[in-house]
Amino acid sequence: MRVHVVSDVHGRADALAHAADGADVLICLGDLILFVDYDDHSQGIFPELFGAEQASRFIALRTAGRFDEARALSAELWAALGGDPREHIERMADKQYAELFAAMPTPAYLTYGNVDVPALWAGHVREGHHVLDGQTAEIGGLTVGFVGGGLRSRYRTPYEISDEDYAAKVEALGEVDVLCSHIPPAVPELLYDVVARRFERGSEALLEAIERTQPRYALFGHVHQPLAARRRIGRTECINVGHFRRSGKPFVLEW
Repeated sequence: MRVHVVSDVHGRADALAHAADGADVLICLGDLILFVDYDDHSQGIFPELFGAEQASRFIALRTAGRFDEARALSAELWAALGGDPREHIERMADKQYAELFAAMPTPAYLTYGNVDVPALWAGHVREGHHVLDGQTAEIGGLTVGFVGGGLRSRYRTPYEISDEDYAAKVEALGEVDVLCSHIPPAVPELLYDVVARRFERGSEALLEAIERTQPRYALFGHVHQPLAARRRIGRTECINVGHFRRSGKPFVLEW
């Protein structure tokens, strides 16, 4: 069984269409849509609505850790645009999802990222797309568990939940051979982004499940430029499968 794994697609429908070439199945660990690109400030929902110059201001404030000022700028821009910001975001996200799910290969097993809007997926998934969150599937003879979303953070992204609710989804999986999530387990070197120069949030519940049940693999994304992309915990190989928007290439596993 040859499995290709992607995460943090962030709008790369062109590369996604070929992500399963040569594979038996694709696993996608979320963050399909692109809100704002920290490298190319002209792409994403934010610059489409407000322009690249305002996106650059917004990114500069967030990168500097000036989150209150970034939120104030955002509020000012939304007020000038008029209407409900959520409706604008969901309209633009829905448009991206239409393109991304049209490009998504089959068969594919998917879970949500913290930037995703789960309610919008139902209108776009096709036959052969299996969406799982706090659920398991048998893939190539192994039991694979999926936990979507992220934990609450100062970024206030669309699919963030409490630590307790996240832990309940992890617990619901039981023992699995492969543990798939969008965010990493709470291991510092897996959480630190060397370009953004900050720690992202990881899950203590994931780490505890790995230490207790020792799956063969723990696969995740979320941290785009990690200090460490791999870490072994007991017999479990913990692997950041990479920033697909940047690389355009899947992580390859065989089992």
